[in-house]
Amino acid sequence: MPKLKHGTIIPTDEEDRLINEGIAADPDTFEMTDEQFAMMRPVSETHPEIVQWYNRTRGKQKSPVKTPVFIRLNPRVVDFFKSNGKGWQSEINDVLQKYVDSKCSQSY
Repeated sequence: MPKLKHGTIIPTDEEDRLINEGIAADPDTFEMTDEQFAMMRPVSETHPEIVQWYNRTRGKQKSPVKTPVFIRLNPRVVDFFKSNGKGWQSEINDVLQKYVDSKCSQSY
């Protein structure tokens, strides 16, 4: 048996029995037969367009690349920016850029 991740909860025999009873009682599910398993094929064979779409990579950035950093911020600051929704990290960048511009005669 492979090593389980920390926090994995293994059901008791009673819980496992109840789970299996629930599966058996569900009209929308069934156990596959060995023949059905033998007929299965990877999605890359049956629908290569899906795999091709999923494996796309991001193209080259059009503007200068930003430098990824790890920074510790006050939770109040993070909550404020996150409350504005998507793009909160870019908003922090914009605020810092304006600060730098106000302190330097040259923009970065």
